[in-house]
Amino acid sequence: MNSILKRQVEKYIPKELMQDDVLSDFLNAVERTYDNSEDQFKISQRAMKISSDELVNANKKLKEKALGQEKILNNLYLVFASLNLNVPTKENEEFDLVWLSAFIEKQSKELIKIHRQKEVLLKSLESKNQVLSDYAHMVSHDLKSPLRSINSLLNWIIEDNQELIDSNCKEKFLLIMKNLEKMDGLINGILNYSTIDQKILVTYKIDLFELVSEIKQILLIPEQITIEISKNLPVILSDKSRMQQLFQNLIQNAVNSVDIDSGKIEIGVEDNIKTWRFFIKDNGVGISPQHHKKIFKIFEKLDNNLDSTGIGLSIVKKIVDYYNGKIFLESELGVGTTFYVDLPK
Repeated sequence: MNSILKRQVEKYIPKELMQDDVLSDFLNAVERTYDNSEDQFKISQRAMKISSDELVNANKKLKEKALGQEKILNNLYLVFASLNLNVPTKENEEFDLVWLSAFIEKQSKELIKIHRQKEVLLKSLESKNQVLSDYAHMVSHDLKSPLRSINSLLNWIIEDNQELIDSNCKEKFLLIMKNLEKMDGLINGILNYSTIDQKILVTYKIDLFELVSEIKQILLIPEQITIEISKNLPVILSDKSRMQQLFQNLIQNAVNSVDIDSGKIEIGVEDNIKTWRFFIKDNGVGISPQHHKKIFKIFEKLDNNLDSTGIGLSIVKKIVDYYNGKIFLESELGVGTTFYVDLPK
């Protein structure tokens, strides 16, 4: 018998009446009611617990969803701000979703319009660049033709008048020819500078040790200058024409800076995980700090050296920029200069 019912029965019903069958049936019926009520109460408790857990989980998910939406909205606000779009100040730190939807639609139309304008400008710029490139080639051809004629005429005059030309006159003729060579180099430099970022990029494996060794053989290196090339120079994926211009101009610049009897130029590399850091080191005259940026500008040079056109380092800078690299230098007057070039792998 149910403990609560049993206690009440023993308290209020005499023992002799408990033997009565009718009362016994009645008490059994009451006991079943107690058990049914208790079972239903337990079922209700279980149901309430399940419902409560479900509500807690649902509330948790709603909260996470709300936080996620708030994060998205805040990120959208930051995107709008970074794009310099006309974004009203958030009221109570919240966005109105209807307003936001309309705003995104409006800005999307504006961005499409700007993108179309950009395409038109790019096509116009491409056309102008092509005109400039054609003009540079035409001017180069038209300027080189008279230079070659002058050079040929000077050589004929020297050959035909060997006995009449004294040493002083020969020296002046050689000076003229040297200036002609400088003019020719200047024209080539301008043409190269104007077409560096317009040439088709042809990428394949290049052994830089072999490339720099070939450059060393091509350049006129004075006998008093030694060039050491590190065998650690890597094989890279790049455009050979641009890499040749880059190293050739840096090496020529180093050669021009050496004015001592025992000149030395070192060419090496450091592996910086994501980039190659190439260096070209010389023991030349050095460059003062105020000129470290000036030398990379076109037609800027530090002296009146006839071998210098003032374009070489500007070509190097343009190539480095083309590859999203970096160029800088360390130098001490009277001690030497080291140029560093960082190129992404």
